[in-house]
Amino acid sequence: MSDRTVTRKYAHALFDVAQREQQVEAVGRDLASVAALVEGSTELKAIFDTPLVTPRKKRALVEALVAAGGPIRPEVARLLLMLADRDRLRSVGDLAAAYAARVMDVGQAVTADVVTAVPLSEQGQSQLAVALGKVTGRTVTVVGLPDAVVVDTPDALLVTTRAHAQQVKSAVDAWRERGRDDLL
Repeated sequence: MSDRTVTRKYAHALFDVAQREQQVEAVGRDLASVAALVEGSTELKAIFDTPLVTPRKKRALVEALVAAGGPIRPEVARLLLMLADRDRLRSVGDLAAAYAARVMDVGQAVTADVVTAVPLSEQGQSQLAVALGKVTGRTVTVVGLPDAVVVDTPDALLVTTRAHAQQVKSAVDAWRERGRDDLL
């Protein structure tokens, strides 16, 4: 099983526990804070990433961080300790991202990347999100991404920049050559 698959399973399990405890947002915040702490500390990231530090020492470090770091949801603390015991702390950032994706998926929320001639203000982004939500029947979050092109169809999603949009033809030709007309 790949690291990505294992990480997603941990995220889904944590989500299920948080949902049962009605703490989905709080758990997400705590997990994101831990991920940001690790990402912001080269030393901590190096310790979590290396196999040279034993799982027992990593667990002791997590226990010390949890004790010194202030209140953290017990669900997140238990998961961090389990990750330390299994020497999987290197995946904390991916775990936080997978958890956030699960929250959005369950809430039927989507993120829309919008290309505009001029930057949208926060109010403009908010108004666009409301309008897209009415059309799609889903919760929509709009995030600015300069010069992006997004093509969403029922069975495929293409995200590229305007500069690379013409290369789509090359991808279509390659699919045809491989006999993948089902993708066209």
